[in-house]
Amino acid sequence: MAAHLLSQFRVLVAPGLHNSGPAHWQSRWQRLYPAFERVEQARWDQPVLSRWSARLDAVLAQDTRPTLIVAHSFGCLTTAHSLAHDLSPSTVAGVLLVGPADPDKFGVSELLPQDELPVPSIMVASTNDPWMTVEKAERWAKRWGSEFVNGGALGHINAESGLGDWVFGQRLLHKLAEQAHNERLLSV
Repeated sequence: MAAHLLSQFRVLVAPGLHNSGPAHWQSRWQRLYPAFERVEQARWDQPVLSRWSARLDAVLAQDTRPTLIVAHSFGCLTTAHSLAHDLSPSTVAGVLLVGPADPDKFGVSELLPQDELPVPSIMVASTNDPWMTVEKAERWAKRWGSEFVNGGALGHINAESGLGDWVFGQRLLHKLAEQAHNERLLSV
């Protein structure tokens, strides 16, 4: 049932700093699910929150289908920023935030939402992520009303983590699709 639900959504992949290479689970998911689309940033080496968020908003505006966003690292911050500024969130049905980057390291904490996100969200963090402590990630998840998943010792949950197709993450995406589907039914 979950795979069928996933097909009801447009799925956008929002990578972080330097994009996600071929061995990254995001890229592997795009090969497994050819309909998934990647949000391409003009400068992958320059994570400027307002520019990255504007690019995400532009991609969201290209299609009115309900959308799930699968974000990693700075892509998580980009996604939260986009939702907070209410530019295109009516199409966003849910977000999977994986290995979020620490907003303080990028000096953008004050630009991010301080309240619950307007859509269902799941955040996955690692106990040994060099980009954000699991405790800090859990605080952001609580602030945003995200279901928090402690992924264990997975580093930054990227290619170096050796996750392959990251089946557990796919299960979380299917769970998010089910939550988003149920929320859409309740709002009708």
